[in-house]
Amino acid sequence: MPYELFYWPSIQGRGEFVRLALEDAGAPYVDVAREQGKGRGVKALMAMLDGGAAPLTPFAPPFLRDGEVIVSHVANILAWLGPKLGLAPEGEALRLFAHGLQLTITDFVLEVHDTHHPISTDLYYEDQKREAKARTAAFLTHRVPKYLGHFERVLNENPSGPAHAVGGATTTVDLSLFQIWAGMTYAFPRAFAGADKRYPALASLAAAVARRPNLARYLASERRIPFNESGVFRHYPELDQAAGKAGRTKV
Repeated sequence: MPYELFYWPSIQGRGEFVRLALEDAGAPYVDVAREQGKGRGVKALMAMLDGGAAPLTPFAPPFLRDGEVIVSHVANILAWLGPKLGLAPEGEALRLFAHGLQLTITDFVLEVHDTHHPISTDLYYEDQKREAKARTAAFLTHRVPKYLGHFERVLNENPSGPAHAVGGATTTVDLSLFQIWAGMTYAFPRAFAGADKRYPALASLAAAVARRPNLARYLASERRIPFNESGVFRHYPELDQAAGKAGRTKV
């Protein structure tokens, strides 16, 4: 039976990290909310959240159904899928390290989200633009170098070489690092200009992931939802500061 991915149909969002793993592995899956027909569509997603998965009801998408197993949260889903798809390192120690990196990526994605919704997700971006400018300036100046610097160091310290984050073969962590690189390129083109010089190992990894045959076909297909201003990575020109200037922005 194909895997069933439950996520919102019109955005990449957090669900994209799972899609990348499934697409790279060529695994059969159904993107439930994007499909039509019996048991498909957004109604099917909402039915699961309203108790259709009881007693394993998830809190929010994304979540994955694999037969009778339901797994929620990106890092958990990828920890479940990685070994099945051949996208996990060998050995318990490396798998735990990879899971920790995936959780760190989850933290980073949350901070990206909070650049445009620093007060509340219940408010529109337009209702918190002043706060968003302040939050984004701090994020670009302090948080991005902290996170990406850590990932760059992990790549360079990998005993198997900097082509991968963990071990000597592609894992879900590599795919997720590609996604945050692509997302930052879209959301903050000015602030992220020259990032390939500051984080050359990350840039090389992202380029290599994009060239993987299955992913290259996916990225060029209609299945890859374009970045847009409803997802996690949003491009608001008023938030994007030239590289090195974010810390001096007045709001």
